[in-house]
Amino acid sequence: MQNRIAAILDFFYPPFRRIMPLQTFRYAACGGGNTLLGFALYYIGFEYIFNRENFHFGFSAFKPHNAALFFSSSVIFFSGFLLNKYVVFIGSNLRGRIQLFRYFLSFTLNLILNYFMLKLLVEYFHADAILSQVITIVVIISVSYITQKYFTFRVKREA
Repeated sequence: MQNRIAAILDFFYPPFRRIMPLQTFRYAACGGGNTLLGFALYYIGFEYIFNRENFHFGFSAFKPHNAALFFSSSVIFFSGFLLNKYVVFIGSNLRGRIQLFRYFLSFTLNLILNYFMLKLLVEYFHADAILSQVITIVVIISVSYITQKYFTFRVKREA
């Protein structure tokens, strides 16, 4: 499956060869697909699962934009890791469990950043939740690429 995805992405790469390396193109394509999946899940969660209402569970409650964020994040964590590990950063020589742990740390950082940006935009600036998520996605993509390339899936130098 990873070879098929890589072959499809590589087919569309030639027009972008002059402006970005293959790894960056693959990251953009895989990340873009994963972002679209996450945004679609966010929208479905916000509009239909949580019905724009607070989600109460036992001792606490989530505002609908936060509940939708955690719902979508629980799915894209796995798809994002698999795409990054097996399609984008295939040259990384770190062990899989170390990559997964680092991906979890990076993902958690991005999730916290996303949470606070949504909170700021929706609750303090009263921006629309869907538009706010689009704005945060742009910031998260930049942070995510840097952490994935230089931390999670870095190539360990041989001694």
